[in-house]
Amino acid sequence: MVEVVSGRTQLRRASGSRYVGRCPFHEERTPSFSVNPAEKLYHCFGCGKGGDVVSFVQETESLDFVGAIEWLAERFRVTLEYEELSPRIDAERKRRDRLHALLEQTTAYFERLLWEGDAGSSVREYLAERGLGEEIARDFRLGLAPGSGLAEKAAQRGFTRDELRAAGLATVRGSDYFPRRLMFPLADARGRIVGFQARKLNEDDPLRGKYVNSPEGDLFKKGSILYGLHLAKAAIAKQGRAAVVEGNTDVIALRQAGFEPVVASMGTALTERQLEELGRFTRKVFLCFDADAAGQEASLRGMELAAARGFEVKVVTLPRGQDPADAPDGFAERLEGAESYLLYRVRLELERAADRQEGFVRAREVLARAEDSPERQEALRLLADRLDLPRETLAGLAPARGGRTRAEAVETPRLLEAGERLERETLAACVVHPTLVRGLAELTADHFDSELHRRFREALVAGRDEPDLTALRAELDARASSEGIDERTGAELLLRLRERKLKRDLAGADLARTTELQAHLSKVRQALAELT
Repeated sequence: MVEVVSGRTQLRRASGSRYVGRCPFHEERTPSFSVNPAEKLYHCFGCGKGGDVVSFVQETESLDFVGAIEWLAERFRVTLEYEELSPRIDAERKRRDRLHALLEQTTAYFERLLWEGDAGSSVREYLAERGLGEEIARDFRLGLAPGSGLAEKAAQRGFTRDELRAAGLATVRGSDYFPRRLMFPLADARGRIVGFQARKLNEDDPLRGKYVNSPEGDLFKKGSILYGLHLAKAAIAKQGRAAVVEGNTDVIALRQAGFEPVVASMGTALTERQLEELGRFTRKVFLCFDADAAGQEASLRGMELAAARGFEVKVVTLPRGQDPADAPDGFAERLEGAESYLLYRVRLELERAADRQEGFVRAREVLARAEDSPERQEALRLLADRLDLPRETLAGLAPARGGRTRAEAVETPRLLEAGERLERETLAACVVHPTLVRGLAELTADHFDSELHRRFREALVAGRDEPDLTALRAELDARASSEGIDERTGAELLLRLRERKLKRDLAGADLARTTELQAHLSKVRQALAELT
């Protein structure tokens, strides 16, 4: 648990075996993130996130439950056994595993050719001329394709010609797919290599494109990949924003300059799948294009798609002919001047229009698709200023209803009310002091107001682990430690719950039952006096 969490945030030992650190899920100066390595639980008192080691991997690596188990198994070299109902599914999984292994070994081979031999000297010089240092180039695992001989080497390691073609490394004839080129490995969000982008180095290169991608196949789908996401996702989630640029070298240069939440869209407009990947980490995106690309229809479709899916979209237009890599040190400041998508789009439509009437129609179509918001009001003011429109005309531009959903705001953890605090602290005591569970079993569900607490009490008494209650267990465990709830305090809390229930029952009891309830209440208060 400590090793996994330490990969995301620095931990220090606190009381006993517990560790604390700054939360990896939100920005904070004072550590409020608590880790219990014995129970493999974590909880943040700042943002409220919590769970166990599996849910931590699910959150930080953007994986489902099965993916998190596989990630942990791979990290700690544990062999998994799968029970598959379908031999076909099992065969497909094994085939994909072999393709991933082939691409991983190929990436390592390309790296060695670039950094360890004379063949890569000219390419190393090229990278230095572009201002890309060896350290950052190694972080992104840049390499050099030899142009020939790769297929033979892979065959010697037991890979078939069919697997080489499926991985995009060989042609139908069996020769190397890529000529001698600078190789950018393309990874999925988990960091597994799924393909390559290759940059032209020589004028006699048989391939026409300056950049050529792996062919689409079992693993590589261009519209699903965001270059650099596996390295940027922690910073994106923590800062709550992502910058999307066009080129791989832009990503590398910006990260080298210290700007980490950046990915590239593989040279295309944003796709549904790419937005789905980004949406797991943030709902705020900065789209960065040069002056020519920003007005292209493909780029505009990507912006509109992001806005329609509920992203807060900001647009950064760079000077004509300039890339983010040309001035990486000032990139963060440039983001501060970013425009909202609506404001940018309305201005662009006005500039494109042949006359005042066409400009109004174009802008009206854009605004009609947007819900009312500060950004929409700002775009309306721009439209009014540019076209000198009367107030009556603006009033007729009604916003859309129920169109775009806003990004969910991070819920500020609320202070627990006295009654809820009593229930939580009682349950917390029972979590860390199992001897108190017998006393908890003597209470009923009616002793708890919260339905969630009732469910947790029932599971704790029955000795059941319910996955959807793991986050609450983590919070209770952390609360017991932070508030120093010992076994004696836990016994007192159980009595306090009894006392509260009896006082409530007394308020509505008839005369015959009042005497009985008062006798019970007297015993509880006597027990409390003995404890305190």
